[in-house]
Amino acid sequence: MKNILKISLSVFMLVFFMACTDDDYDIGEITAPTNLQVETAILGQSEDMPDGDGSGEVTFTATAEGAMTYKFIFENGTEVTTASGVYTHPFSETGTQTHNVKIIAYGPGGTASTTSVEVEVLVTYEPPADLLEKLIGDGAKEWRIKAEAAGHFGLGPVGGNTPTEWYGAGPNEKAGVGMYDDRYIFEEDGTFVHITDITNDDASGTVFGRDPLVDQLGVSCDCETEGADVLNIPFDDYTENWSISAPGGNETINLTGIGFIGYYIGGDHRYEIFDRSVPNELVIRSTDGNGEFDWWFIITSESEDESGEEPEEEFESEYDELLWEADFDTDGDLDPAVWNFETGNGDNGWGNQESQYYTEDNAVISGGNLVITAKAEDTEGFDYSSSRITTKDNFEFTYGRIEARAKLPEGAGTWPAIWMLGSDFDEVGWPQTGEIDIMEHAGNEQDLIHGTLHYEGRSGGDADGNTITVDGVSDDFHIYTVEWTEDHIIFLVDGEVYHTYENNPDSPFNKDFFLILNVAMGGTFGGEIDPDFAESSMEVDYIRVFQ
Repeated sequence: MKNILKISLSVFMLVFFMACTDDDYDIGEITAPTNLQVETAILGQSEDMPDGDGSGEVTFTATAEGAMTYKFIFENGTEVTTASGVYTHPFSETGTQTHNVKIIAYGPGGTASTTSVEVEVLVTYEPPADLLEKLIGDGAKEWRIKAEAAGHFGLGPVGGNTPTEWYGAGPNEKAGVGMYDDRYIFEEDGTFVHITDITNDDASGTVFGRDPLVDQLGVSCDCETEGADVLNIPFDDYTENWSISAPGGNETINLTGIGFIGYYIGGDHRYEIFDRSVPNELVIRSTDGNGEFDWWFIITSESEDESGEEPEEEFESEYDELLWEADFDTDGDLDPAVWNFETGNGDNGWGNQESQYYTEDNAVISGGNLVITAKAEDTEGFDYSSSRITTKDNFEFTYGRIEARAKLPEGAGTWPAIWMLGSDFDEVGWPQTGEIDIMEHAGNEQDLIHGTLHYEGRSGGDADGNTITVDGVSDDFHIYTVEWTEDHIIFLVDGEVYHTYENNPDSPFNKDFFLILNVAMGGTFGGEIDPDFAESSMEVDYIRVFQ
C-alpha cells in the first residue's frame, strides 16, 4: 500500500548573469524542476498495520519534470542523493513516530525545487543488549579494520552468503591506501566519529574509496588510482550518527550523511552484521553504490597490540616424518613409475575453456628443477602447448603436510597450479571427489596466490578458499604448503597461514588423494592471454609429503 503525496512546491531559482560595458551575454532561461511528487511505501503496510510491520523501513520515490538528481534529508542528519529518486530508509526510533523528510529535486544550472513529506512509521525492533555492549561498551568504543586478518576486506555478489567470495585481501595487503590508520568510534548517544588518521594530531588524514563514488565526499585530488580504487584521498575527521535496525531480521548498522567504514562505496551507508560471534569483532557487509557488488569488512575493537594476532604465532605442523619426496635432482625425463602425462585439451579445455594442448614434451628435469613450460606454438590445432603431470595410481595418500618449493611463470593468461584430486575421481566425478588447490596463480594478477578447496556445494566460482599477496612469485622460489588433517586443512605460503578449513567426517577430504602439476593458458581462471606471450615456465625445486 502506498501513500501518494502531492505537495505544493517552494521553488528556488537562481540565475546568474555576467556583463561588461562592451559585451552582453544571454544564457537563456534556466527553469527549476516542476511537478515534484513523492510516494512513500512503508514495509509491511496494510489495512491492519497502517504504520508498517515494525521494521521501520520506508521507500521514498520522488519524481519531477526536469530533475537530474534528488536529495533526501532526514531528521537524524542522514542526507542521500540519488539519480533515480528512489531511496529506502530504515527508521530506528522505537514506537509509532511521525517523521518529516525534506526532498530536493535538482535541475540544470543549480536550480532546485523542494518539498517535505510526513510519514508515520512503527518501529518495534530494539537492538539486543549484548550487541550494544559489544559495539559501545560502557559508553563508547573505538573500532578499526582488522588488517592482520585474512579476508578483512573483500568482494562478492550482492546478497551472497560467503564472505569475500570473489576476492579477499591477505593480511595487511592494503597497507598504505588510507584505510588501516582510520578509526571508527561508536558512542552511546548515537554519535559516530571517523578519525581519518589515528597517528595524525592535526585532524587530517586520507581515506580509500571507489572511483567515481568517492566524488560524493566532495573532495578532489591528484590521487593514485589502482583499477577502480582511489588511494589516499585527503579527508578530515568528521562526525555523523549511527543507529541499528533489523530489516528482514538482519541486524544492520546505519550511518548518516557521509559516514562510512573502511572503503567508500557510496550507497546508503548501511552495514549488515553478518557475524558477531567472535569477541571484539564484527564481520559486516554493504552493497556498492552502483548496486554491483557486496563489500565485506572485518572490524575489531582490539588495538593491534591487544589483538593477539600481532605478531602471529609461528605455525607448527603436526607432521615431521618424510613420507615421500620428488627432488628433481637428476636431469632428464620424469620417472614413469611416479609421474603420468595427461595429454590433449580434455573436454571443453579440461572443463575450464583452457587454450593449451598438453604434450609430453613440455615438462623436463633441468638444473635440479622440474620445468613445465607453456609456449605459444601451433599444437594439434591449438595456439599453445604445455604439460600436465599426475601421480594418479602411483602415489596416493591420506593426510599429511605437502610442501612444494616453486617459482611461477609470468605473463597475462598463464595459469600454473599445484593441486590434488581424490583417488575416486573416475568413479564419483568432480566436485564430489574433492579438490585441494595447494597453489594457483593467474598471470593477470601477478603476486596474488590462491589456496582453494572444491567440493559438492562449494565449487567453481563458489569454492572455499582465500588469497595472499606474495612479492616476486615469478622472480624467486617460495614454499607453498597445505597441512591436511582429519580436523582441518591449512594453507600457507612461506610459513604464513592465510586460509583454514575445518574438516569433518562428511567432507570428501578423508581418503587418498593424488598430486597434479600443470601450467594452463587462459580459460575461466587464467583469463585473457597477452597477444605477445611467447613462453614461460613453472620451476619446481621439490615436492615433499610429511606424515
